[in-house]
Amino acid sequence: MGSPHQPKRRVAFVLVDGVGDVSLPRFGYKTPLQAAKTPNLDAIASAGINGLMDPVEVGLGCGSDTAHLSLLGYDPRVYYKGRGAFESMGAGLAMSPGDIAFKSNFATIDEKSGIVTSRRADRHFEEEGPILCAALDRMKLPSYPGYEVRVRYATEHRCGVVVKGPKLSGNISGTDPLKDNRLLLQAEALDDTDEARHTAAVVNELSKEMSKILVSHPLNAKRAAEGKNIANIVLLRGCGIRIEVPSFEEKHGLWPCMVAPTKIIAGLGLSLDVDILEAPGATGDYRTLLTSKASAIAKALSAPLQSCPNVFVPGEDGLKPGRVDGYDFGFLHIKAIDDAGHDKASVFKVKGLEAVDQAIGQLAKLLWQAESTGNFQYFLCVTGDHSTPVEYGDHSFEPVPFAMCRLTDFVGAVGGESNIVATSLEPFPLPTIKADEDLEEDKIREESGHKQVKAFSGDSVCEYSEIAAARGCLGRFPGGEMMGVIKTFLKLKA
Repeated sequence: MGSPHQPKRRVAFVLVDGVGDVSLPRFGYKTPLQAAKTPNLDAIASAGINGLMDPVEVGLGCGSDTAHLSLLGYDPRVYYKGRGAFESMGAGLAMSPGDIAFKSNFATIDEKSGIVTSRRADRHFEEEGPILCAALDRMKLPSYPGYEVRVRYATEHRCGVVVKGPKLSGNISGTDPLKDNRLLLQAEALDDTDEARHTAAVVNELSKEMSKILVSHPLNAKRAAEGKNIANIVLLRGCGIRIEVPSFEEKHGLWPCMVAPTKIIAGLGLSLDVDILEAPGATGDYRTLLTSKASAIAKALSAPLQSCPNVFVPGEDGLKPGRVDGYDFGFLHIKAIDDAGHDKASVFKVKGLEAVDQAIGQLAKLLWQAESTGNFQYFLCVTGDHSTPVEYGDHSFEPVPFAMCRLTDFVGAVGGESNIVATSLEPFPLPTIKADEDLEEDKIREESGHKQVKAFSGDSVCEYSEIAAARGCLGRFPGGEMMGVIKTFLKLKA
């Protein structure tokens, strides 16, 4: 990118999972983004270009995996092959062509009735999950001795499961009933091929054999004695094969890296040959350290060649050093806001967005320090992969705001370099919310107040929200066009 005399143009891309929402009566009919105090997000909007983006298409509520594929320029209708491969690869399991994989939950089943009483044995399974995964890894299937089973812990109650062997098909259903207090499902072929029927039989035996191992595991005896749910079944869903696509660098001419503790997103990145950065304390849930994520991305984007020691990619038996050639595109994924939507935690979503805003300020400061050397020119881009309205508790079809600006214009929009320099780089936890806590009336963002009244540069938008973004110069556009927008902006603003 550029000549030796021209600063390298690099993009810090922040994806706030589930960022979009709907107007809430308790917030004066504002969305959480409108109610939150987000001066840094507002500055990005004020300093650059804005629009409303449908991650895949208008009116389609989508999963994070299909949305991310679309945003990164890969049509999910062409390339999507199930989410299991993403989860498993993100958990550290290498996949070869012909392998199948599942996004899986440790769950609780009533053995007599076959009813799954809880699809999540325990949301906080960080200590016990790896132990049970180790007991299941490389397990044998009595009727299919030629097949290899690999199991690796992911996050919370989740694990990745890969099956290796001949004549496997990704075109089967899973065993997950998708809601509590429903019967465990049997895997079934979704087409009329011998491979699909054979694969369904292999997977049904896998499910039974996993349950046998878990039922007899001493960890579950301990959980039962403590009155906790036992993890006596692994629900297998999202059967998928590894997608075969052009790499992100081949497609876009930008060398990418990613911070994504959420395994399914990391696995999707690996499928596109995106290097995964380690960020200590970044967990992909409410315990995450956003500062660590911001620091990892800033370090990667400000590093010259061969100077990123914290890059690892999953190999067959764990993590191995990744290839480093100086990154042009740093992808920072933030999951907690999506979790707030799923948990219907409206106040936490507002305060979580304020924490995200704080981390973006830290990222901007670190990048500004690097840009001041004259070696780099940075661009900030913020958007979401879908809406997760707290009223619904699930993904929905509302479009999400998109904003992108030059870092130098961002600095102007926040009031100059002195304000950037004053930003604290101290790590901070996500906020904790009391059960009956609400927002104070004077803290809900007013039509004028703490935010800028007019735009600093670019179009007329001066606030980062679903409502304000509709006035942006980009209008409303599909997610498949996003990378084109980003690359065009880089060239126009060089």
